[in-house]
Amino acid sequence: MILRMAAPRGRTLAGALCAALLAVAGCGIPEHTEVQVDGSGPAVAAGSSNFRRSEPPARAAAGNDRETFVHNFLSAAAGEPDRAYARVKQFIAPENKSRLQDKQGSEVAVNVVRLTEEPVITENANGLFFVLLRVQQIGVLRSNGVLAPPVATEREYRFTLRGAVSPGQQGTEEAGLFVTDPPNVLLLSERALREYYQTRPVYFWNSDRTRLVADQRYLPLAVPDERRVSEVVKWLLAGPSEWLRPAARPLPDRTALINNAIETDGRWEVTLELPGDDNRELGRIGIQLAWSLPELDGQLQLTTRNQSRVAIADLEQHRLAHPLYPVDDTPQRFTVYDGAVHALSFPGEASGVVPLMPADNRNVVSAGISRVEDRTFAALVVSAPGGRQRLAVGSGTDTVEGVHRGTQTFGAIGRPVWLRSLDPGQPYGLMVADGQLYRFDDRARTVPVPLTAPGPVTAVAGSLDGHRLALVIGGKLHLAAVNLAGGLVSVGPARAVATSLRDLSAVDWADENTLVVAGTADRSAVYYVSTDGARETALVADVGARVTHLAAYPTNPVVPLPSALIMYEANGVAYRYPSPDTIRRDQVLEVAPPPAGVRPGSPTAPFFLY
Repeated sequence: MILRMAAPRGRTLAGALCAALLAVAGCGIPEHTEVQVDGSGPAVAAGSSNFRRSEPPARAAAGNDRETFVHNFLSAAAGEPDRAYARVKQFIAPENKSRLQDKQGSEVAVNVVRLTEEPVITENANGLFFVLLRVQQIGVLRSNGVLAPPVATEREYRFTLRGAVSPGQQGTEEAGLFVTDPPNVLLLSERALREYYQTRPVYFWNSDRTRLVADQRYLPLAVPDERRVSEVVKWLLAGPSEWLRPAARPLPDRTALINNAIETDGRWEVTLELPGDDNRELGRIGIQLAWSLPELDGQLQLTTRNQSRVAIADLEQHRLAHPLYPVDDTPQRFTVYDGAVHALSFPGEASGVVPLMPADNRNVVSAGISRVEDRTFAALVVSAPGGRQRLAVGSGTDTVEGVHRGTQTFGAIGRPVWLRSLDPGQPYGLMVADGQLYRFDDRARTVPVPLTAPGPVTAVAGSLDGHRLALVIGGKLHLAAVNLAGGLVSVGPARAVATSLRDLSAVDWADENTLVVAGTADRSAVYYVSTDGARETALVADVGARVTHLAAYPTNPVVPLPSALIMYEANGVAYRYPSPDTIRRDQVLEVAPPPAGVRPGSPTAPFFLY
């Protein structure tokens, strides 16, 4: 297969959409945000050096500054995998280099850790320095760019530093410090992961080839620009991450890269071996590459060794013709007020119309409403006798009609969510009730969904592609893949995601590979957390009370926004992020003023319709 790409002309349509939606939504990262989430970064043209950075500092760069040396040691493994051991061994004393056993190729694995406090460095009477690292294990960075779940369980690492001359010895060596008893694994701090890698999604088809599913990769910034296209193709050839495999299919067996990508006269050429010479498969690979290489536009020509060929005249237009997600409008905000769903109104934002019949819009506790093509699907949690709750579900074109009420009642039901990737003729959703995950259909029939992770389930959120779930299980964050083949809903093994937050209470998707999570740090807080746990951002460091409800409209390449739109509820009060104000009664549409002397209620359970 030969892939030819012209240099990009710029993403003018996406930029215009982003500017327009920014003006409408009034959203953005607030000034008080403590840490910035690392995204994939700005678009980079083929052959440019926008992302060029040197490799991590060499051993001698720190001189005799012990703190700097330790941080540099925790960065040394960053970069291209085939040189990771060589870079780390620069920091190890010559007589101790053999303690770290080299590995090659796919066996290279880097333990990514988060320092839970600054390194503790103490000196003894012999002039040696003892280093104590207290860490949280984040994951294992593989040579294919996947940050897999952690294998190590250590919470501490200890090693010793000495100067250029060993204590008690004469003579001189290179200046600076050395590690004398290194850990037997490659360590990389999450700070170094942010500094020396670019995060970027790569896309795989779902099981029935109707939707692309995003998978996250890390590309070393030291990789030369002329090899970036080749690296993305290799990611596709390697297949999806292990946890995602129940929902995403790899390229056909025996598909192989024959030569690295080369640039000729401003065009890229990639040669692949594709068994079967199937033009339909070529077309699907073309869509995968178009979205996995969003910085490139121009012409794309796919050709097999046997000259089967599919030509794409313009990659930018091809992406527009094959959108990733079924979203083509701005989101609308809704809330529950006085037992009914109401639209919210904010300056500069379009307000929606409640798509429910008045007779069905009663005794509502929370709601999840979604659009699929020309259909609107509503799932309502409504009050039931004896202080219990039940599910009510319906659908329609403009207004939801024929709401079905479930026969089973529960002590408490969380916010219901619809799986967005399904055919309108077979809609399914998920909800959490009494610590168990349930699947429901458009008749409000519920079926328990088994999970591999132990503990009560307290929250669930579905991604835009409909094939990935974020779950709070036992107070901890998890991910799971969803397979929808054959009209069934099966959830794959749950992957635990490391985060510094504890006792999590709510979760939703902030973008393709970032979650917005509520939990406890020193206080109740709301964070951005990447789907692999490597990146965190404190959005609201002190909510003031436990967050019981959280909803977001995620940023996405189809309708881009500069940041996610977020609403949440704590202590019975609803908030709109990043505004510091609460959502007030006067921002709720079509409500009558309370009688004289009666205190008005508060908006609760806010959500987005899109």
